[in-house]
Amino acid sequence: MKEGKITLTMKQLKRYQVICSYIDKQITRREAAELLSLSERQITRLKKGVVESGAEFLTHKNTGKKPVHSISNEVKEAILKIKKTNSLKNVNFLHFKEILSEEYSIEISYSSLYSILKNAEIKSPMKKKNQAQKIS
Repeated sequence: MKEGKITLTMKQLKRYQVICSYIDKQITRREAAELLSLSERQITRLKKGVVESGAEFLTHKNTGKKPVHSISNEVKEAILKIKKTNSLKNVNFLHFKEILSEEYSIEISYSSLYSILKNAEIKSPMKKKNQAQKIS
């Protein structure tokens, strides 16, 4: 078992408390299964994990880690710097994606680009529609 802090969600904390009650023989396996809406087999699995690893067993192993497929902060900053140049301010997001690919060799999906620019509060320029009033 590792030493250090373990952060549990409320759901994980409830699981831990119920499993500890089961380990201390305060409740039966069936009662624990009903409290957690799990099968008795899952309760046995959780008990074994908690006995071997402690509360850490109930947390996901990737908790707190950055996904391997995420876009690095350096690339995000480069994209924002490029977008803020005078010549590219009035380019819509899709065209900007193509420019990034062709001129800067930055391959990024449209949805990722959209998220980066929206989070930086950059809006895609919209076509101005004529709001001519109809004369009756």
